Amino acid sequence: MKKTAYDTDLDKNPANYQPLTPIAFLERSAAVFPDHVAIIHGPMRRTYREFHARSKKLASALAKRGIARGDTVAVLLANTPAMLECHYGVPMTGGVLNTLNTRRGAFKAWTVLLAIVAFSLDHGEAKIFIVDKEFSKVAKEALKLCKAKPLVVDYDDPEYKGDGERIGTLDYEALVAEGGEDYQRAAPGDEWDAISLNYTSGTTGDPKGVVYHHRGAALLATGNVLTGSMKKHAVYLWTLPMFHCNGWCFPWSISVCSGTHVCLRQVRAKLMFDLIAEHKVTHLCGAPIVMATLLNAPEEEKKPLPHVVEFFTAAAPPPEAVLAGMKGAGFNVTHLYGLTEAYGPAAVNDWHQEWDLLDPAAQAAKKARQGVTINPLEGLDVMDPETMQPVPRDGETMGEVMFRGNVVMKGYLKNPSATQKAFAGGWFHSGDLGVMHPDGYIQLKDRSKDIIISGGENISSIEVEDALYKHPAVQAAAVVAKADDKWGETPCAFIELKPGKEATREELIAHCKANLAGFKVPRHIAFVELPKTSTGKIQKFKLREMTKEV
Repeated sequence: MKKTAYDTDLDKNPANYQPLTPIAFLERSAAVFPDHVAIIHGPMRRTYREFHARSKKLASALAKRGIARGDTVAVLLANTPAMLECHYGVPMTGGVLNTLNTRRGAFKAWTVLLAIVAFSLDHGEAKIFIVDKEFSKVAKEALKLCKAKPLVVDYDDPEYKGDGERIGTLDYEALVAEGGEDYQRAAPGDEWDAISLNYTSGTTGDPKGVVYHHRGAALLATGNVLTGSMKKHAVYLWTLPMFHCNGWCFPWSISVCSGTHVCLRQVRAKLMFDLIAEHKVTHLCGAPIVMATLLNAPEEEKKPLPHVVEFFTAAAPPPEAVLAGMKGAGFNVTHLYGLTEAYGPAAVNDWHQEWDLLDPAAQAAKKARQGVTINPLEGLDVMDPETMQPVPRDGETMGEVMFRGNVVMKGYLKNPSATQKAFAGGWFHSGDLGVMHPDGYIQLKDRSKDIIISGGENISSIEVEDALYKHPAVQAAAVVAKADDKWGETPCAFIELKPGKEATREELIAHCKANLAGFKVPRHIAFVELPKTSTGKIQKFKLREMTKEV
C-alpha cells in the first residue's frame, strides 16, 4: 500500500482513537440523563444513574470473582432488569456474555433441552452461571450432565410468582452488593474482543457457538436506532427474548437514544396492551405469533394505542390479512431479515412512501421481501455459491444470500472448519436461497437446509419427515412450509402410503405428537403422489404451490 503524507506522523493515540463498544452508550446516558427512567419492571422504576451504578457494581463483583477478558458468564434469564445489567456488567470486565435459550417448547424432549444447556456450559467454559428461579429445574439437571463447574448465582425476580428453587450458592442481589460503584471498566482493549456468545438452535448436531465482538455490537445497536427511526427517549417493550441474538442488540440500542426498557416476562395480550397504553410504548419486536396474539385478543383486553407503534418482525413475511389487521390496530410493521451470525437483523424492508398508494395485495407483495442492507452492513447480495458472482437482478434467478461487513460474527467458537466454510470467498454464506429484484431488494425463496420458521422458532423439515417415516404405513413423506396467519409458517406434510396400507390424518398427527415437540407437528396433511424428478428427487417447489390448496 502506497504511503502518503496522510500516513506520516498521524498515528492513533488515546486522544483520537478509542475502541468501539456499546458499553459507552450507557455511560453517556447516565451522564447526560441520570434521572431519566431507564427500566420499568412491574412497579419498579430504575433511572439511568441507578442502571449504570448497578451494572458497574455487577462488573466489580464479577471481577473480584475472577472474571476477566475472555471468561464466559452464562445466564438463563427472562426479560428482566438483571438480564439488562448483564449486557453491560459482563462486558465491562472483558468477559463474554452467553445468554441461553429459556424456551422449553423449542425442544422436542426434556432430555434434548438439558443436553443443549449442558453442552453450552461446557463448550463455552462458563465460569459463572446466573439462573432465574423459573428455570432452576432446567439448570439443576443440566449441571449434573456437564463437566463445567461454574459458580451458580440465583436470580429471584419479584415479578415471578411461579414454582422454582434456589440452586446456587449466591443470590444475584448479594453478588451485586459485593461490587463497588467506582469500578473502572476493563474492556475492551480492542474492539475486536468478544462481547457475547450465542448458540445456534442446533436443528441438526450440536449447536454452534456464534461469537460477537464489541465493534459489531456497537454498530448494530446504533444501526437499530436509525433503522427504527427511534427518537430520543424512545420506549421499548420487551416482547423479543433477550437471549435471542442478544435481543437483536436492542439492550444496547435503547441506551443510544436514552430510552426506556419496559420488561416483560411473558407475551400476554392484555398485559402488552396495558403496558403500551400506560407507558406510551413506541417500539417492540417479535415473531408473527406476537402479532397474532395482539390481533386475536378479546376486545375487552384491547386498549387504544397512544400513537402509531413501530413493530419490527422477522422470520416469515406477515400475510396480507395480518398486515392489514396490524395497521388497523395502530401498528406500523417493518419486516427484517437476518440470522444469529449477523447479530440478528441484517436486512430491512425499507419502505418507500409511494408504495402506500398500491392496493393491499401489491403492498403485501412488497412487504414480503426481505429488503436491503441495514446501515452498518456493507454488503448484501444473492450469489452463485460456485462462481461467487451475483445472480441477475431479475427477481427470478435464485442464488444464495450472502453478507459481508462489520456486523457479521467473528466466527464459530472452537470450530475452525465451520468458520472457514461459512466465510468462503470473503462472504458469509447464509444457507438461504433467494432472488434479487431489479430495485436491489432481496427476497427469500427457499432454504438450503429446508428450515421452516414457525412463531420465530426453527423447524427442520428433515426432522419432521424422519418422524413421519417411522410410521409403518408411510412410504414417502415431504414437509414444506405453509403460510399461516398466526405462526407465520407451519409444517405441511405430503404423504405417500405403502401399497395396501392405510392411515388417517388424525393417526399421523397423533404419531407426530408422540415423537416431536408440539409446534413441530404438521397442522396440515395431504395424501398425494409426490411430484418427483426423473432421478426420483421430490420437487418441493411444486409442493409449496400445493399448500395453497391444502
